[in-house]
Amino acid sequence: MKDSVDLEVTPTVAPVSNNATHAHTHGEHDHHSTESHGHAHTQMMIFGKNTELYFSLICGSLLGIGFGLSFITGISSWIPTSFSIAACCFGGFFTAREALQTIAKGGFEIDFLMLVAAIGAGILGKWQEGALLLFLFSLGHALEHYAMEKARKSISALADLAPKTALLKRDGATVEVKIEQLKAGDLIVVRPNTKIAADGIVIQGNSSVNQAPITGESVPVDKQPVENPDIDLKKADQLEAKYKVFSGSINGNGSLEVMVSRIASDSTISRLVKMVNEAQTQKSPTQQFTDRFQRYFVPAVLILVILLCGAFLVIDEPFSKSFYRAMAVLVAASPCALAISTPSAVLSGVACAAKMGVLIKGGRPLEDLGMLTAIAFDKTGTLTEGKPRLTHVVPMNDVSENDLLKMAVAVEALSDHPLAKAIVRDGKQRLGNVDIPAAENLEAVLGKGIKATLQQESIYVGNLVLFESLGDTPPPPALTTKVRELEAGGNTTMIIRAGNKYAGIIAVMDTPREEAKAALTALKELGIRRMIMLTGDNQQVADAVAKEIGMSEAWGSLLPEEKVAAIRKLGKEEHKVAMVGDGVNDAPAMANSTVGIAMGAAGSDVALETADIALMGDKLQLLPFAIGLSREARRIIKQNLWISLGMVALLIPLTITGLASIGPAVVAHEGSTLVVVLNALRLLAYKQKNR
Repeated sequence: MKDSVDLEVTPTVAPVSNNATHAHTHGEHDHHSTESHGHAHTQMMIFGKNTELYFSLICGSLLGIGFGLSFITGISSWIPTSFSIAACCFGGFFTAREALQTIAKGGFEIDFLMLVAAIGAGILGKWQEGALLLFLFSLGHALEHYAMEKARKSISALADLAPKTALLKRDGATVEVKIEQLKAGDLIVVRPNTKIAADGIVIQGNSSVNQAPITGESVPVDKQPVENPDIDLKKADQLEAKYKVFSGSINGNGSLEVMVSRIASDSTISRLVKMVNEAQTQKSPTQQFTDRFQRYFVPAVLILVILLCGAFLVIDEPFSKSFYRAMAVLVAASPCALAISTPSAVLSGVACAAKMGVLIKGGRPLEDLGMLTAIAFDKTGTLTEGKPRLTHVVPMNDVSENDLLKMAVAVEALSDHPLAKAIVRDGKQRLGNVDIPAAENLEAVLGKGIKATLQQESIYVGNLVLFESLGDTPPPPALTTKVRELEAGGNTTMIIRAGNKYAGIIAVMDTPREEAKAALTALKELGIRRMIMLTGDNQQVADAVAKEIGMSEAWGSLLPEEKVAAIRKLGKEEHKVAMVGDGVNDAPAMANSTVGIAMGAAGSDVALETADIALMGDKLQLLPFAIGLSREARRIIKQNLWISLGMVALLIPLTITGLASIGPAVVAHEGSTLVVVLNALRLLAYKQKNR
């Protein structure tokens, strides 16, 4: 058996260049390269891709016929023996092929141990037992590959998401081209109910797009044309989700025109496939332990086998019996199940996570995620929406709410400040189809606010300090009290004055995500002891947001380097700590945490590269799912280790003492290997409870 599962998936999307930053590549796995057993059997395809399985079944059939003939009197003993020898040829073909290829490269693996044991049985004239060994070993191999194909298909399905062709709009007409021919800036037409062929920006049309294959979002996302079609494509990542589409997502009932922002080999789905493939080669701590264990265990077994071969020199038994016992121990001690236990679970876990829109970069973060005791969250864009919203409209002095909003929208429409845009956007939405008069003559006032003319009247918009500085008409105490109250709740306030009359207050705030509270509750139920908000906003704002979403700790006014110091402090206080952020300005803090987790990583180069785990959709509820999956993976890995090590510990003394021969040892040995693989494959069907 192999000590890792090397299931390289060839994307159907354009090829992706290798990322040299990863510590493990396929070339490092000496006897697990693409020429090893996982792929060698494909070089001989007499019966198609299941040739090894058919060879194994032929071996079993010949073994059964030979065994039956051995009970018939009057026929030569060579007849059933010939069937057993033929069975050995079919059963040992792929085992011998693999062993010889590995030895030619200077390597050594478990297949060789099985081959030696079978040859030893043949030398002793035990052809039936040798055939039984090779039959069960080859059947175990074949069924293992068949079972692992299910995990491989879960990953390769990602690559099949992207269509092979796109409708390119050129000179007013559309022409079908291969997606590899698309260039950044090309316009493609996406018809209703078809897959989107490239990452891009919506230029024309409205539709709902099913992004579940990429981001895991269960509800289709509404898309609309970008306001400025001449946008720099390098800034496409920074656009709101409603303007962006991803290759492999499924268009709804509307037609769209999309400007390609990434070539096929650099699309989100292509990079996702590549990183999932790379994740298979990243060894977990448990896998590193099993590798170290085998490094010392296998030579120890070989020494034991050599000593057992010489047992006839010190005890009264023939050499044949000593040699047979040594071969039985060789079979019993081969750590096949141990070798496959962790890689199969890691592969299944990574595949399940990718299917749900979570990219886990290998075994180490998969295992570490399940051991977290504390999680630190960035505030803006992680726990909150990441954009300000109009939260309060407080009219005063007989001014109606609509009139106050009209003043605010008219004046702020002249400004390009992010808060001004939020007021205009949300104000218009509240007002509906009401006509809003145009303001003019915008000017800054003392750096603390703005002034404009609206219907021949001066309108001032600014903070409390502005109006206290003007000195002509100080704000009334009731207004000041209301401002302080709103700011204590985490709002940013703006006072509006028309001439010398205070019209009221408007407030904006980066509001918490709707799912934040439920996600944090789910994390608490999973046993996460501490959840801390880290933000550059002032402590008052941090406390207000934390209170609203039910988070007990909030650390405000932090610079990026102070976030790093906070993560290091948490790391000393807690066993394992994760940092959840957007993968850009939080990258240093992520790098210093046990596990760095990026939110909304779809389409973001930086997020995909810096994080250990990337939540492709901008959804906090994916985090409890990922942690639950990790804990299930850790449970299965532990179960597999107990099964594999327990079987070896049981079989070695039984075979040394002669209580178990090669036949029973093979059945128990190969049976435990299949149990381990099937146990690991349960992860493919993992569903978070109460999700």
